[in-house]
Amino acid sequence: MGGLREMAAPFVALGPCGVAVRDRLKHLTAQDQNVLRLVGDHLGLLASRDLKARCAAGLDHDTGQWAARKRALTQASSSRWAGSITKATHDQWALARRGQLAHIKSLQAGVRTIAHRLSLPVGEKGSKRAPGGYHSRQEWHAKTRRLHVLEDRLQAARTDWEAGRVHVVRGGKRLLNTRHHLEQAQLTEEQWRTRWQAGRRFLEADGESGKRFGNETIRVTCDGEVSLRLPAPLVHLANVPHGRYVLASKVAFAHRGEQWADRIQANRAVAYRILEDTVRGRWYLTASWTIPPVKTVPLAAARKGGLVGVDTNADHLAAWRLDAHGNPVGEPVRFGYDLSGTAGHRDAQVRHALIRLLHWAERHHLAIAIEDLDFQADRTREKHGRRKPFRNLISSMPVARLRARLVSMAAELGITIIAVDPACTSRWGAQHWQKPLTTNTRTTTRHDAAAVAIGRRALGHPIRRRTAPPPAHRSDEQGHRTVQAAPGAQGREGPRPRIPGPRTRSVRAGCGANAGDQDTQHRSGRPAEHEPWQQDSLPLSL
Repeated sequence: MGGLREMAAPFVALGPCGVAVRDRLKHLTAQDQNVLRLVGDHLGLLASRDLKARCAAGLDHDTGQWAARKRALTQASSSRWAGSITKATHDQWALARRGQLAHIKSLQAGVRTIAHRLSLPVGEKGSKRAPGGYHSRQEWHAKTRRLHVLEDRLQAARTDWEAGRVHVVRGGKRLLNTRHHLEQAQLTEEQWRTRWQAGRRFLEADGESGKRFGNETIRVTCDGEVSLRLPAPLVHLANVPHGRYVLASKVAFAHRGEQWADRIQANRAVAYRILEDTVRGRWYLTASWTIPPVKTVPLAAARKGGLVGVDTNADHLAAWRLDAHGNPVGEPVRFGYDLSGTAGHRDAQVRHALIRLLHWAERHHLAIAIEDLDFQADRTREKHGRRKPFRNLISSMPVARLRARLVSMAAELGITIIAVDPACTSRWGAQHWQKPLTTNTRTTTRHDAAAVAIGRRALGHPIRRRTAPPPAHRSDEQGHRTVQAAPGAQGREGPRPRIPGPRTRSVRAGCGANAGDQDTQHRSGRPAEHEPWQQDSLPLSL
């Protein structure tokens, strides 16, 4: 029987390493849109060819092949366009490799789970750590067939991984498969074709420090004028000298506009990307740049004044403020969000919930403790079997997006984020804190208790409020029974402060022979009473 896994220590989450802002390209003329589409289609074709060459090279790719690819692209575009295309190709190939490895691990987990359940008798119950046998012979037979399917997929994925073979689609595999289900997607063939062409265009350029406005390929001036360097075959479309085309639209970044202006005035690198939203019929310009790592606050300094424990759930964030000793302060707070609807609506709901949480923590000048969640291994149907609602609940939680946004938004407000191990926080929080924190006027939920458990773990305290009494000699060997007081705390063995109200059914608080003296608690060489004690002699008549 295996033991419990080692609990990871709390750590301060690192801040973001990059910034991206976006603005709409308004008032574009028909000629502007035509030029953008022609340039994007031409560069997209070159990017597709380059990605094909990179995938064909596989693990044998080297700098010589990279230089040859870039020279071939330079003849059909420009040196800077070729550099942006090859960099995007390398990033896409590396992303495909990471996804391939994650797929292999998922298949391995599924094979292990099915093999374990098949080895058990039919109908055997499972435990908290491992599932039991299958419910019927029919299910056992179906899972036997599925095991062979997963093993075949795993073997094929391992073969591709060892050979360095990846499967990528420029424009997206989902959009490609939508072509076969137009009625279900409520799209016409022309609408799908428009989205497909827009998704395969390439209109992005890396910045270069020291060059004018930080980018020679797609240039944005201080007053918002946007121009781009045309590829060699499309130079005849230029409307200004030096083979450039100036758009009629001007941009003004409302978010981080001052930071962007400071960078381009100092000729520091800024990368740009132009994309078309075919559903709304709009064009957008995204600017991005790297930022120096934010200096993190030491963990001891973040714990000094207490913190806010936050429990992440499918429809809300449960938060509770804790002092430096791990005691809940005030009332629990909830920040709800609705994850139904479109992706834009869900993203906005997450942002609104996080900004309310951050403003609340900022008013109290406290750090935020949150679980370091990762549900990738828990989303498979092999682990939870027929519990489809539970799998859907886990899949609907925006763990990765919420974590990335929280760290990025907290860095702007100067709030420290502490990540803790998520093991058993909900169960132990409900066991040790839900009932004690429930009063006649407050109903403490399991999620509120989990927030307290998360905060205590971030502060370095055990989750439970009090340990079991030591088996022998009280505090002489095993130490003090309360986990609130450190071994070196002054007065930890002294009398407790007088608390109004009854302490037991027979003795009032602050009363009794030992209320102000702890002699009875020290058995080694200490008197049991204040007065000397001696036994009377027995009568001789007995």
